[in-house]
Amino acid sequence: MTAFDMTPPTASSVANHHRPHEQERHVLLQHGTEAAFCGVFLDNKKNGIYTCRFLWPAAVSLEREIRFGDGLAELFQPYEESHIKRLRDTSYGMVRVEEVCARCGSHLGHVFPDGPRPTGERHCLNSVSLSFYRDGAGVA
Repeated sequence: MTAFDMTPPTASSVANHHRPHEQERHVLLQHGTEAAFCGVFLDNKKNGIYTCRFLWPAAVSLEREIRFGDGLAELFQPYEESHIKRLRDTSYGMVRVEEVCARCGSHLGHVFPDGPRPTGERHCLNSVSLSFYRDGAGVA
């Protein structure tokens, strides 16, 4: 059972909750990506929880950041699997696994099968899609 509110948002709650700026709208709502090595969490080494930026308190929380050098925030394990949805993405002539917020459907990034143990997964996420709460403060 999750500590987050997983109730899908109503249209009015979305309209009144958050007005994304252009880059957030491009990534979260239009499934775009931010430029490599430009994300605000690229060098974040603090302990904490990442959540979906579009609807706070959000459904997505990931932990244990790692570095592979492609310029996006990379993590290897969801805080709770029910917080994300994995979708088949065949855009750009390749097959990937897209990761979206289970609550609002916002695009977060992609999951790749070349991560470290114990999961073997690398969650390559857009910083503009995430909010960070140090040591989980203010999340639950």
